[in-house]
Amino acid sequence: MMIVGTIIVYFGILMLLSRWTARRSDNDTFYRGNRQSPWYMVAFGMVGASISGVTFISVPGMVLKMDMTYIQTCLGFILGYAAVAFILLPVYYRWNMTTIYSYLQRRLGNKAHKTGASFFLLSKMTGAAVRFYVVCILLHRFVVTPLWPGFTSFVVTVLVMTALIWLYTRRGGIKTLVWTDTFQTTCMFTALLLIIWQVMGALEMNVGEAVQAIAGDTHSRMFVMDDWLSRQNFWKQFLSGVFIVIVMTGLDQDMMQKNLTCKSLREAQKDMCSYGFAFVPANLLFMALGVLLVLLAQKEGMALPENSDDLLPMFAATGRLGEVVVILFTIGIVASSFSSADSALTAMTTTYCVDIKERAGDEQLRKRVHVGMAVVFMLIILMVDAVNSTSVIDFIYILCSYTYGPLLGLFAFGLLTKRKIGHDKVVPYIAVASPLICYALNVIVAKTTGYQFGYELLMLNGLLTFCGLWLTSGSNDRSASRSASC
Repeated sequence: MMIVGTIIVYFGILMLLSRWTARRSDNDTFYRGNRQSPWYMVAFGMVGASISGVTFISVPGMVLKMDMTYIQTCLGFILGYAAVAFILLPVYYRWNMTTIYSYLQRRLGNKAHKTGASFFLLSKMTGAAVRFYVVCILLHRFVVTPLWPGFTSFVVTVLVMTALIWLYTRRGGIKTLVWTDTFQTTCMFTALLLIIWQVMGALEMNVGEAVQAIAGDTHSRMFVMDDWLSRQNFWKQFLSGVFIVIVMTGLDQDMMQKNLTCKSLREAQKDMCSYGFAFVPANLLFMALGVLLVLLAQKEGMALPENSDDLLPMFAATGRLGEVVVILFTIGIVASSFSSADSALTAMTTTYCVDIKERAGDEQLRKRVHVGMAVVFMLIILMVDAVNSTSVIDFIYILCSYTYGPLLGLFAFGLLTKRKIGHDKVVPYIAVASPLICYALNVIVAKTTGYQFGYELLMLNGLLTFCGLWLTSGSNDRSASRSASC
């Protein structure tokens, strides 16, 4: 019952924060936090919001298949966040934007605006729902079912968790999330550090001995400089990290919305650069835990799991390390998953009201849309569970990976050129064609050469969109003369 009591207290604190931050709230509070958020709180909370529940589970297990080479991608994140801070943020703040896709309307026209917002909604709804589904499965399997053995309704678990997110975000929106994400990030890292401490105790190691053991283990390899064909090659991973941040943070309303609540551009840039650097030590902690769990499995003569995602749950969720670790694991999963799902729900509501419907001031619409987004979110989770197929989950993750490429191409074209699109009706067709061409190229190249595209496929996707826009555009002078002749 200690787990239940801990979770009740946890959600009680979330509701108190929600009540406190939602006083005298309006649409500007929900969408932009009245532009009054302290930059250091946004930065700290964004670390937790960027680490989903799936990441909390997956990163420790990564060491089984790719050692600690994920750190190469994290180093690329630093340069990517600097690019977002000093290239994209000045544009967003100069035009006082509520959503970042408003830039596309100002620069490329209405069709580009709607296309960018629609691609975000499709990608975010499906991706966030699947990630939250994985977390719901874990909590239902390792927490709910052991506590109530006769309770088997996964639907109720999903309904309760989604309703809780809606409940504490429904009034204060992004202003509430700045504070709740700070609390949840604190809980997540506290849980992570205490789990590492418990694992060190099981290995009978102090901090110095644990560091030496990790450094001496074969899974501690961080850099791959010699194999250019490997997906773990340093430059592939580093450059992928740069573009992942630019696209999946700088061009993602979910990730950018809290950054747009800072008091000024300078504070937003400090916030962005701070949490960009924080990702390296944060992920090092997760990977260090993974190596320690491998050492613990070897010590106890346990077989390592075939699925790397099962490495942490194998110890933390089953009670092998004691009930305290089960509680910490539950808090870590809930904190990391809720801090990413709640911001996704708020961002989708904002994008639909401001970009799709273009009714930023309609408070009743915002309330209805927020409920609707929560319902659709829950239905997608239950649909994935009903199909119960890993191929469906894989398909949705692949779909999300392809939908960010057109956003990269649209923003790159707007920022790097001064050309105008002659007929903006072609923009949606270009944005749909680019991922399809990318998919075909990926299949053909893999079959003919054996080369497997990694994150660089994102860059190729963006390049194809950029080229398509270029071919259908004209210079400012030509566009002006064409308008004059008409």
